[in-house]
Amino acid sequence: MTSNLQTTIDALGTLNDQIKEMEARYKVLKQALDDLAPGAYEGLAYKLNISESERETLDMKAVREHLSRQWIQAHTNVTPVRTLRVVARTGKVAA
Repeated sequence: MTSNLQTTIDALGTLNDQIKEMEARYKVLKQALDDLAPGAYEGLAYKLNISESERETLDMKAVREHLSRQWIQAHTNVTPVRTLRVVARTGKVAA
């Protein structure tokens, strides 16, 4: 494995860790604002707009119970997907 590849993999892993930490902080801050009523609010550098709406979702379990397997297969789109997963090695060295 080349040194550049190792560096790129480690940089991706480090960034992934930072994103997870930031998402956790984002969730905590968002929960702190959860009790606010819908409306517009001002920070020093940002504005916050809170709105409420309804979302309709299709009960896929019920759909599958009422439609044949052949119908579902005939109306199913298949898309190629490529996944990169980065995980920390056991005993990793901190970057």
